[in-house]
Amino acid sequence: MEQNKYELPPVESMIMEEYHEQLPDFEKLLEVVKKLLYTSVTDNHLYINTIEGRVKAEDSLAGKLERKAGKYRTLSDLTDILGVRIITFYSNEVDKIAALVGRIFEIDWTNSIDKRKMHEINSFGYNSLHYICRVPKETFFDPECPQLNEIRFEVQMRTLLQHAWAVLDHDTGYKSGFEVPKEYLRNLNRLAGMLELVDEQFSIIRAGINDYRRQVQSLVSSGSFDEVELNGDSFGNYLELRPFDMLNKRIASINQAEIHETSLTRFLNVFALFGFRTLGDVDRMIKSDSDDAYKLAAFQLANTDLDIINSSLGVISLCAVYVLKQGGGVYGLTRFLETLNGVSANNKHRAEGLFRVAQNLSFMQK
Repeated sequence: MEQNKYELPPVESMIMEEYHEQLPDFEKLLEVVKKLLYTSVTDNHLYINTIEGRVKAEDSLAGKLERKAGKYRTLSDLTDILGVRIITFYSNEVDKIAALVGRIFEIDWTNSIDKRKMHEINSFGYNSLHYICRVPKETFFDPECPQLNEIRFEVQMRTLLQHAWAVLDHDTGYKSGFEVPKEYLRNLNRLAGMLELVDEQFSIIRAGINDYRRQVQSLVSSGSFDEVELNGDSFGNYLELRPFDMLNKRIASINQAEIHETSLTRFLNVFALFGFRTLGDVDRMIKSDSDDAYKLAAFQLANTDLDIINSSLGVISLCAVYVLKQGGGVYGLTRFLETLNGVSANNKHRAEGLFRVAQNLSFMQK
């Protein structure tokens, strides 16, 4: 490929020659950097949108050298030939990623830029954090390509909304040289402010939800069930206490059966059907109805030789007893089973069986 096809000055033409000679090194380093970042993000359990990277295209480099003729003496003066971008979901995760990048790579602080701090009050456009990096030998070293450790590259860190703005902002072409009418600039400014507010609020809301979850965990652990609203998060924490284990073990002892563990989260919809509002409602049902639930299960298993029972059997028996004590009868049992398993003709048949068995128990005689 001809190096002078861009009609660049001599120094810039030499830089283009260097670029083509070193292109395989940049492409290899790109894979190394991305792998190091993916591994570190995964090991640190960080949830991000994506990691993307590129080696600057020939046309793009030529255009930059033409626009900034005289600024660069060698290819190594350009720090963005290799660029990697890490896109997070939340603004407060950008600093977490930055700390991670600082642990993996050697940072050229003089040339790194935190554009977030450069955001003027009347500016528009999203800014990101840019680190200029090298891969230290203790992190990665290939004796056949020692030059990889000398190449500087850029790592950009921004949120998904910042990235979306950058793409849209670039597409408007307002930096292309012609003057954009003030009304459009004003609207762009307003839009940038709205997106910045959304980005900020997502982080605030997420932090609030995490605080709520920690509070729920604390209340559940302390046994303050009446203070905890019944929802997916709180019920999941409650299940970690294994509140139905004692009943299941009693039932399993009838036939010396093994207990097969299964998820009990689907019972949340059943408790909503019952009108339960807090974990205290569930806990009270367990304390008041466990003995009768055991008797109901025992009556069903007495004449069988089942040696494996499902861990949901105790909860099903509890719910059936609760429905019957509330006067729900066959209809109430059917609704309970439909809520648990979905609509099926078998639900009514099973409800009728449970109702018949329960007729032999003392709580139905009261």
